[in-house]
This record gives sequence, structure tokens and C-alpha cells, in this order.
Amino acid sequence: MDNARLEIGTEIRAWRQRRRMSQLDLALDTEVSARHLSFLETGRSRPSRDLVLRLAERLQVPIRERNRLLVSAGFAPVFSERSLSDEAFAGARRAIDRLLTAQEPYPALAVDRHWTLLQANAAIAPLLAGVAPSLLEAPANVLRISLHPDGLAPRIVNLADWRAHVLERLHRQVAATADSGLAELLEELAAYPSPRARQPTVVTMADEIAVPLMIETEAGTLSFLTTTTIFGTPIDVTLSEIAIESFFPADSKTAEALRRLQSG
Repeated sequence: MDNARLEIGTEIRAWRQRRRMSQLDLALDTEVSARHLSFLETGRSRPSRDLVLRLAERLQVPIRERNRLLVSAGFAPVFSERSLSDEAFAGARRAIDRLLTAQEPYPALAVDRHWTLLQANAAIAPLLAGVAPSLLEAPANVLRISLHPDGLAPRIVNLADWRAHVLERLHRQVAATADSGLAELLEELAAYPSPRARQPTVVTMADEIAVPLMIETEAGTLSFLTTTTIFGTPIDVTLSEIAIESFFPADSKTAEALRRLQSG
């Protein structure tokens, strides 16, 4: 048994267990026998390139990790990975710019897989007033800015609820991707001071459907619901990991305040 077969088998088994699938279920879904899948996982057989990609698709393996699976199996990677500044990404950069600009007067930003800030629209600036300059230096991490004691944390009205939401979301990402960088970020954020929960002074309809971000600003307390947009069917590692985080007003007071900030 060679190391390559054992390595790819170990990787397949780890992703299967991460997705809480039995060998039989995965075998049926990918149209191979359970015996063959067992042989793959134990290193007694080596998968074809096509089978590696079929298994990765069914196991929802991130594109970056699909390349690693292919290499482990002895094949060349199939997904490119280029810098966002690459000329090939000119169209994608224009699309991101349009998405961010179209969101104004509401805040929006683009982040990579580790929540590093890539771009933001003009409406973000008023929310960052008072944040320590060191947290805004590149590469700035938006989750660190959100929960750090020198970041937005002192001005987040419902910090306990928002902190729990952010940590749970990050925990799910770690479980889904097995990304060590995200795991380290989760450990860091979880170590920040944990506030006592306090009930917001005003409960809006948004509180009944999602955890809002309620933040004190010079324009008063603003309340936001967030949504995430990703590129569909990306064939590049970098593009697959970019997300647009958009902040929509959770009440009419916030919407009006944002319009005033933009016109002023």
C-alpha cells in the first residue's frame, strides 16, 4: 500500500464523517459499491480522477479542498487560484463594485474565506467611527472588528446576542470547511470578554425572524439585518471564497437615518 492511496482514503473518510454520512449512503449517492468505497478509505484501492470529483461534489467539499483531494490522489488540480487583482478577475471586480454601490445608502462589504475585508461601500464608514486604527489596518478582519473590545463591541446594544450569533456562524463554517485559519479565528473571538445578555429597549419585528445588529452611532441606534451573497458556480478558488455581506435596515428609523447620512 503506497502513501498516496492511504492519504486520499483518509481524506475521503474524514470528509464523509464530517458530513455524518455512512459508507453505504455515500456509495449509493456516487454510484459505487460500498465495498469499493471501503477499499478507497483504507487505501486498498485508488480512486479515479472522476470519482474524486464526484465524491467531493456529494460531500460538498470546498473548491480549495477539492484541489487538495486531487493532489492527494495523484492528479493535478482542476480549479485555478489567482489573486483578485489579476486581470482575469476584472469582470468579477466590476460586479463586486456594482453590488456594493447598489446597496447604498445601506452598508455592504466584501470578504474572503477568513473574513478579511476586501472592499466596502461608503455607507460602512459611519459605523466604524471610534474603532481602534490598528483594527482597521490591512488585512482587517470584520469579525475581529465586530467583537473586539476596541472595535464595535462597546457600541453594539445587543452584544451578547450578536456575539453568540457570530460565534455560532463561525463554528458552523469551521465544521463545514475544516479550515484551520477559521478555527484559530473562532478561538480568538471566543476568548474576548463575554457580556451579560440584556434585552433591547425596543423589540422590532426583525427580532422575531433573525438576530439583528443593533449599534449605537452618532445618528442614534441603528438596527440591521444581514444577508450573504456568493458567486454561483465559481471555477476559481479565490472567487468561490468571496462573499458580499449586506446590511439592510431592520426598521424605518434606521432606513431614514441612513438616507440622511448619505445626503449629508
